[in-house]
Amino acid sequence: MFDIGMSELLIIGVVALIVVGPKDLPGMFRTLGRFTARAKSMAREFSRAMEAAADETGVKEAADALKGAANPKKFGLDKLNEAADKFEKWDPTKAADGKAAAKTTALQKDELSPERAEAAQKISDAAAKKATERLQAELDAEEQAKKDGEA
Repeated sequence: MFDIGMSELLIIGVVALIVVGPKDLPGMFRTLGRFTARAKSMAREFSRAMEAAADETGVKEAADALKGAANPKKFGLDKLNEAADKFEKWDPTKAADGKAAAKTTALQKDELSPERAEAAQKISDAAAKKATERLQAELDAEEQAKKDGEA
């Protein structure tokens, strides 16, 4: 309560022993204890009286109403927080429904520019020509091996 340590209490006790004397010291401490107990009971009584007065005037109800008014659910902030959480976790590559993903893929395929389409056609033609040349080379190598085996 007063934040007094053991060393301070010891000094107070020694000073009281010297000033009051050893005969009257127990009576003085008894009186001090009664005074302290009476002060604590008065403080408790005052606190109870203030709480009772607050109950009678409706201060507690007003405080509860203010707490309720500050509730985020009353303002719809809980839904806003939920939406923000969903947005943070949202991945555009993994759509919630297959329609959105299919639509995105279809748009990506349909929106090729003529230059890109021509370049893609050239690449596929070149790959087909290279594959054909490789197959022809393999066939020629097999025919050559047969001729060498016959001779």
